[in-house]
Amino acid sequence: MFYGSTAEPIRLPDVVLAHLQAVTTARLRRGESFIVSCRLPDAAAGHRTTLWMHAAIPLRFVFDVDAEITLNGETLRHFAQAAQSTAGIFIDVTEPDRRDSPALPAAARSVT
Repeated sequence: MFYGSTAEPIRLPDVVLAHLQAVTTARLRRGESFIVSCRLPDAAAGHRTTLWMHAAIPLRFVFDVDAEITLNGETLRHFAQAAQSTAGIFIDVTEPDRRDSPALPAAARSVT
């Protein structure tokens, strides 16, 4: 995911990125801004990135694979509810078991 004017991407697993894209698209289409925070595998211990998602800020989703990703309804609902909160969506992909699950059960639980 490329955010703002930075050339360096925020690297998220495709399945996480697909769910984030769906929720982001729905909210920004309605003119609703929100927060997304990520703890990434390559970040220093305890560090996270927090983004203010707003329609005026350039945003591009780039996937590693061309295949269609099946979205999980529970995860979408969880992300959508979190986006409405003051804390926003929190994605933690620092643990290997959270990165590849098509249903995102662990990543969805880490969203607040």
